[in-house]
Amino acid sequence: MARAPGMSVRLKLTLSYAGFLMVASLLLLAAVWLFLLRYVPAEAQRTIGGFVPGRDDLIRAFAPAAGVTLVALLAFGLLGGWILAGRMLVPLGRITDATRRAGNGSLSYRIELDGRNDEFRELADSFDAMLAQLEAHVAEQQRFAANASHELRTPLAITQTLLEVARNDPRGVTGELAERLLAVNARAIELTEALLVLSRADQRSFSRQPVDLSLLAEQAAETLLPLAEEHGVTVETSGDIASTSGSQALLLQLTTNLLHNAIVHNLPEHGTVQMHTSTSPETVALTIENSGEPLSPQLVSTLTEPFQRGSERIRAHHAGVGLGLAIVKSITQAHDGTLTITPLAGGGLRVAVQLPAAPAPA
Repeated sequence: MARAPGMSVRLKLTLSYAGFLMVASLLLLAAVWLFLLRYVPAEAQRTIGGFVPGRDDLIRAFAPAAGVTLVALLAFGLLGGWILAGRMLVPLGRITDATRRAGNGSLSYRIELDGRNDEFRELADSFDAMLAQLEAHVAEQQRFAANASHELRTPLAITQTLLEVARNDPRGVTGELAERLLAVNARAIELTEALLVLSRADQRSFSRQPVDLSLLAEQAAETLLPLAEEHGVTVETSGDIASTSGSQALLLQLTTNLLHNAIVHNLPEHGTVQMHTSTSPETVALTIENSGEPLSPQLVSTLTEPFQRGSERIRAHHAGVGLGLAIVKSITQAHDGTLTITPLAGGGLRVAVQLPAAPAPA
């Protein structure tokens, strides 16, 4: 936005200091003048003890000295105000420099303002925290874009290879080749849909309505029952009615993703998954525990990053596209909730999603 040039803040503060000093001086002189008007006689008088000056005599003696004093105070106020304003605005200059650097793309710079806590220190610390969050967010987006490009390129490259094989094969597109093309295409569609869900959750472009997490848990368990039976996993649901406010479609996606991961990343046989809902005065929670291999806390801390599949980036049947927990995290944050992932001592994971409870009906 184009704006007309104006006075600097330092000049404004200087004029304010000098103006305040002049007003205080004038008030002081006015008080002295009122005192003289009250206690000094109008005419000069001679007494036994000597000569008493009148008001005219005092005015002739007082006015030049008062004028010189006001001029000196004005100069002192301007000089002192300019120096004081400059010292006070030094932190603001550092904050402005950091803002310009951030605007030019340098998010690694930090103000790190020293000294005691005051308004400028709070502003600098808040700006440093904002820069740290922006830098982390930009780095995460760059990693996400690189991983997404890699994930999308893989099925396209496979499809191209299969089509080239079919073109050079005199038999054309065989049934086996068609099945492989369908599988690769289905995976590309799955990845694209997952990216769309992730984008929708990040933008919070959804309407809110009352949602019962216990019903979503039962629905997800019923939907994924064939997958659980295929993997030999027993799924148990329990808990109370847990009403929250949000998008039923996104929260169902969250619940389904969590249960899907719990089933797929489980023991080779006789695995278990326990889904439990609970309530408190202000929050509701969905907790899923599954058996499985022992996981380190370092590995668990990376599971919510996009395209992370446990310890290795290996695709297997029903392995997903590596966005399951990333989508869960985004949906949880979009609903003002918290996601906690804890490795269990005997192996497996405990994933807890805590959301604000739905307001009580009027």
